[in-house]
Amino acid sequence: MDAHTARFERHIAASDGVDLTWLDYGNEDGEAVVLCHGLAAGADQFDSDARYFAQAGYRVIVPDLRGHGRSGKAAPENAKSYSIARMGRDLLDIFDATGVRKVHYAGNSLGGILALYLIKDHPHRFATLTLFGTSPILRLPGKSGHLIPLGYKLAGAELAGKVAAVATTPNKKARPMIERLVKAFDPEVGKAIALSVARYDLLPNLLTFREPVQILRGDKDRAVNLALDPALKRLTHMPNLTVVEIRNAGHCVNLDQPDIFRTQLLEFWSARPDQPAGRAVMIAGPKR
Repeated sequence: MDAHTARFERHIAASDGVDLTWLDYGNEDGEAVVLCHGLAAGADQFDSDARYFAQAGYRVIVPDLRGHGRSGKAAPENAKSYSIARMGRDLLDIFDATGVRKVHYAGNSLGGILALYLIKDHPHRFATLTLFGTSPILRLPGKSGHLIPLGYKLAGAELAGKVAAVATTPNKKARPMIERLVKAFDPEVGKAIALSVARYDLLPNLLTFREPVQILRGDKDRAVNLALDPALKRLTHMPNLTVVEIRNAGHCVNLDQPDIFRTQLLEFWSARPDQPAGRAVMIAGPKR
C-alpha cells in the first residue's frame, strides 16, 4: 500500500465510556485535515477524498461520530449523550489523541454543526473551516426526530437504506455505501441526535470567528438552503467568508461533485492569508 494513502483505524474511550473510532490517513507530519460526516452517515463517506488529500501531503483524520459506523453508542434514551456539546467534546478528544493542534476542518451537515459549536470556545483549534449541507441556524419542529424510527419501522432498514441512498446523491457509485451506512444505523440514535439539533442558532459563533471560512452551497440541497439562504444574508459583510455555489450538487457535495469538492478545498487550504475572502463563486458541476 502507498504510504501516502495508508489508512489506520484508531480508537479512544470518551469520558462517558463510549468507544470513539477514527480513520487516520497520510503522513503524521502533514498539515492536519478533519473530514466529518452527517447524521446516519459515517467515515466511509470520505474514504476516496481522504486518500486524495493524503496523496497531496496532508494528514487526514476522519471520525465516525458516536452512534455511527465503527464507533460505539450510548443509550439513546439519554438525550445528553447525543447533545451538540457532547459530540463536540468527542471531536476535541480525538484532536487531542491525534496530537494535532490545528486542523483544516470540513464538516457535512451534523459534522458542520459540531464545528460551529466548537469555534466559540476553541477557535484556536481551527486553521480553516469549510461547511457543506449545513446552516448556522435551524428551526425545525421540535418533535421531528420521532419521524426517523417511524420511517424505519414502516419501511424496514433495507428499504430505508435504498431510499436514503437515492435521495442523498445522484452518484450511483456512491449509493451502495450510503445504503449500507443507513441500513446499519440505529434509528433511536437518529432520533436522539435529531431532537438535539432540531433548533439552534450558532450564527453568533460564526460571526466572531476570525479564521478563513468557506461555505459550499449545493444548489440541489433545497431543505438546508431554506435555512441557509437567510443566514447568508446576515453574513454579507463577514470579511473572512467565501461562499461557493456548486451547481448540480445536493446535500453531500463530496459525493455529487467530488472533483470540484477536492479542488475547492485544496485551493482554500493553500490560500495565502493576504488573499481576499468575502467572495461569492459559482461553479457548474456536470449532471449525473
